Amino acid sequence: MKTASATSKHGHDAHHGHGQGKVGLAGLIVGAIGVVFGDIGTSPLYTLKEAFLAHYGLDPTSHADVLGLLSLIFWALMIMVTLKYVVIIMRADNEGEGGIMALMTLAQRTLPKGGRGAYAVGILGIFGASLFFGDGVITPAVSVLGAVEGIEVVAPHLEKFIVPLSVAILVVLFFTQRFGTEKVGRVFGPVTLLWFLSIAAIGALNIGHYPEVVHALNPWWGVKFFIAHGWHGIFILGAVVLAVTGGEALYADMGHFGKLPIRYAWYTVVLPALMLNYMGQGALVLENPQAVSNPFFIGVPDWAQWPMTVLATLAAVIASQAVITGAFSVARQAMQLGYIPRMQVRHTSRDTIGQIYIPGINWLLMVLVIVLVLTFRSSTNLASAYGVSVSGTMLIDTLLLALLARATWPRARLWVLPVCAVVVVIDIGFLVANGAKFFDGAWFPVVLGLVVFTVLRTWRRGRELLHEEVRKEGIQLDSFLPGLMLAPPARVPGTAVFLTADKGVVPQALLHNLKHNKVLHEHNVILTVDTLNVPYAPPEKRMSIGNISGEDFYRVVLRFGFMETPDVPLALMRTCDQCELTFNPMDTTYFASRETIVASRRHSGMAAWRDKLFAVMHRNAAPATGFFRIPGNRLVELGAQVAI
Repeated sequence: MKTASATSKHGHDAHHGHGQGKVGLAGLIVGAIGVVFGDIGTSPLYTLKEAFLAHYGLDPTSHADVLGLLSLIFWALMIMVTLKYVVIIMRADNEGEGGIMALMTLAQRTLPKGGRGAYAVGILGIFGASLFFGDGVITPAVSVLGAVEGIEVVAPHLEKFIVPLSVAILVVLFFTQRFGTEKVGRVFGPVTLLWFLSIAAIGALNIGHYPEVVHALNPWWGVKFFIAHGWHGIFILGAVVLAVTGGEALYADMGHFGKLPIRYAWYTVVLPALMLNYMGQGALVLENPQAVSNPFFIGVPDWAQWPMTVLATLAAVIASQAVITGAFSVARQAMQLGYIPRMQVRHTSRDTIGQIYIPGINWLLMVLVIVLVLTFRSSTNLASAYGVSVSGTMLIDTLLLALLARATWPRARLWVLPVCAVVVVIDIGFLVANGAKFFDGAWFPVVLGLVVFTVLRTWRRGRELLHEEVRKEGIQLDSFLPGLMLAPPARVPGTAVFLTADKGVVPQALLHNLKHNKVLHEHNVILTVDTLNVPYAPPEKRMSIGNISGEDFYRVVLRFGFMETPDVPLALMRTCDQCELTFNPMDTTYFASRETIVASRRHSGMAAWRDKLFAVMHRNAAPATGFFRIPGNRLVELGAQVAI
């Protein structure tokens, strides 16, 4: 999953840092090279090797086939990555943040709230994110396997150790996540920069043996390829797409580094290095057709093969690290937006809010990735599974972009919409070509994506039904308090904070407290926590407060952005400095209700199996109080049973 990674120290302010001067910009560029481009940067390990497999029907001795393939790779990078993502989609930022969820939110804003169009865009965006997760699981497996397979060239007698060594590397990688990536992140940029310089130098060296290969930059070679191969030629796009996997990371990681550093890194380092290496591999194949077995490592000089294998493994680990930390970031966004159950979130850095570790996501990824390695056992087999989900995500990106451009870019849409029309045709070509590999392994990311989509939609719909039931059985707060004050219960010192998702209804915890304890606190706060569709809540919108009935009851709404980790006690103390309420940590008690979900046939909100799935997820979700960082010694939880 090449998504918003958390390894940058610049965090939220990165997109404001374009004026930091040459040193600051250079540091951001190197950091972006380490985090953003790890996945697309390791694609040369397996792309050409996959393209020359027998089922694609390419002839490595054919001058036209080799130049046609290289031309398709070059123009795929230029159109699908440079034009689509670097030039156009990076213009669509949600207060500096990117990624498919940000694009979905922006597109929904162009449509009437609550309408069918906004609902359809939401479904499309979540389905794209689900497919993206399926693709992201493959990235660590295929990258590490592709790198370790250099042993086949360097020391063929050690071939039997490739799979065990790959598994060992991945296990170590996942077990070290709990320590955070801040220290390791400092070397990401320099190591990946060395990787790109190395593959560029090796590519240039091989081009020198067959300079004619640079003619592949002419798009006519790509056109001739399709003319010669007819309709069957479209299936080669199933291999070409491997060269652009990871392209969405340019957009997804935009909030951590800013547009300018990512664009500079792409134009000056990454794109030239990739094309030099691909051209060099093509030159090697034309000079020695037997090199198609592993053109990347065979093209490396003998004296550099072991160092290059080590460097390739480091680059693959870095690419995997970016996927893992990106998964943590996206999971936190999904939690905030209400698409997945709350999970334990640990902060691994005192300085950087983006440095987080989510154990549940980490161990799930580890199991899936290791199962993939043990099942497919080679990067060639995994490449067959790679691409179909990212093709689907890229198609959804293009559709959302077209919708956004049509509604909000009156000048740019005159040229953006025609470009989108061309790109949609290419996206569909990629999707069809990868769909042909469905039974060869492409079924895995599709099935995984569908499972993730089902979980996301079930949790979201289940929460809606839960809130409807609570509201249906609830008592309106404005009518309840005057009646309560006619015969007021005993008052005790301190402040009571009652958490509720619906600020107009009496919290269940308040009713239970009155029923069982028969007391009211000196100050009572009805607290609702809202998540905004922006990455970070502006300070002036952080909190709103209002008095209810003039009886020491207050309605408070705290707002957080979807990139923030909500810390309710801290936010209350900071934002209430100037208001009449004070939240002394030792004098404040938090009350929350914890519902037990019961699936009922009388309700028709979801299918029975989805009701049961939601009940299981709700039972195992981390409590809201822990997610909101409320201390356990100041918390009282009261239970309630709800049928949906």
